[in-house]
Amino acid sequence: MTQDLARYYDSLALRRDGWRHRNYYYYSLLEKQYRYFIPEGKRVLEIGCGTGDLLAALKPSWGVGVDISDGMIEQARGKYPSLHFYKGTIQEVALTEKFDYIVLSGLLSDLEDIQTFLASLKKFCTPDTRIIIEYYSYLWQSLLKVAEHIGFKMPQREANWLTFNDINNFLRLAGLEIIKSERTTLLPFNIWPISYLVNRYIAKLPGINGLTLNHFIIARVLFEPALDHSVTILVPCRNERGNIEQAVSRTPAFGSHQEFIFVEGHSQDGTYQEVERVIQAYPHKDIKLFKQEGRGKGDAVRLGFARAKGEVLMILDADLTVAPEEMPKFYEALCSGKGEFINGCRLVYPMEDEAMRFLNRVANKFFGLFFSWLLGQRFKDTLCGTKVMFKYHYEELAANRHYFGDFDPFGDFDLIFGAVKLNLKVIELPIRYKSRIYGTTQIQRFRHGLLLLQMCWFAMKKIKFI
Repeated sequence: MTQDLARYYDSLALRRDGWRHRNYYYYSLLEKQYRYFIPEGKRVLEIGCGTGDLLAALKPSWGVGVDISDGMIEQARGKYPSLHFYKGTIQEVALTEKFDYIVLSGLLSDLEDIQTFLASLKKFCTPDTRIIIEYYSYLWQSLLKVAEHIGFKMPQREANWLTFNDINNFLRLAGLEIIKSERTTLLPFNIWPISYLVNRYIAKLPGINGLTLNHFIIARVLFEPALDHSVTILVPCRNERGNIEQAVSRTPAFGSHQEFIFVEGHSQDGTYQEVERVIQAYPHKDIKLFKQEGRGKGDAVRLGFARAKGEVLMILDADLTVAPEEMPKFYEALCSGKGEFINGCRLVYPMEDEAMRFLNRVANKFFGLFFSWLLGQRFKDTLCGTKVMFKYHYEELAANRHYFGDFDPFGDFDLIFGAVKLNLKVIELPIRYKSRIYGTTQIQRFRHGLLLLQMCWFAMKKIKFI
């Protein structure tokens, strides 16, 4: 079957660029979506690369294309001499490198044994490698056949028409898991400005989104993780003097080393002096104190994480509404490989009286539903302050912060949006939300609620309506 398929695509190789030119608008949409998923300068492997146009559009630092068609590969080498192209199946070519991203653009529809193929990708992967699978929606089968018949689309042999659940099942059988999914393109041809409005806005809406042509899945390989890491527990604190010692004394021992970082933000109740006292009272603990120059929790988080030495970064809010005793669960979820960004969730267990006001609870549920749609991963509680990730992932997030900018005074969405842009696996960890013992809430419901709505619109433009 592979030889027959190779001869078939060889016969189409000289006409491939003509079809791409005829459907320039469609391919420009496709490349734009891939460039959102894959930053420039990454190590990229594309299997089923054709004449190499998509791989070149991604501007990789090391780009490798593999295709079974000798005709396609010959053209790709002529067009893009700075990239590396190999003829054959992925099992046949002599590749030993590891890649940041592996692109499978429409490839699964041609494969005879999808499970074996997906399992073979593991040798090219690190724990941070992301596999991007693009496939056509089954709903478009008849329309695409018509487009082929009238010469508008490159003809395709009898294909595997796969659903999301089919691909998810193949991935699980091969030892991979889905991180997130996306759907794009409702009008694959250009009728300006209708196509612009439909594809950028209308096609992204819930319900209508299911009618789109191009579906994407981003997956990762499951590896045996290392469980022993050093930890930084960041405690942003403003007017929290009565909670400081408990934040240290109640946190269980876990990890190879624990570092506490307190970032104090212009308190009026002696919080700074209390942290100094606790440092003296617990000389066997590694506790550091920094005074915040800016304002807001987001600024405190950026300062604390910039000074952190631990391999794992954790946020523990100083109000202790998330109990310090819960922190080992977050550590285990991250270090066991269950997720790469662990987000606390307060909306599963019953809450203590006065732990969260009714309007706050309604807002949390709304933002959870909204961001689940927006980010392509499940979020029940975006506003829980306890978030955990590896330091090297945070450093990459910070290096790419220019994509969103310094827009978030809370810090929660800076981390959430950054983690999703990096295609990290998000896991929510349910906790029991407690009432405050000391101090008063620093949330201003209506002013902060308006800020959150503004950030929702900002995020839609940067993530969904690209």
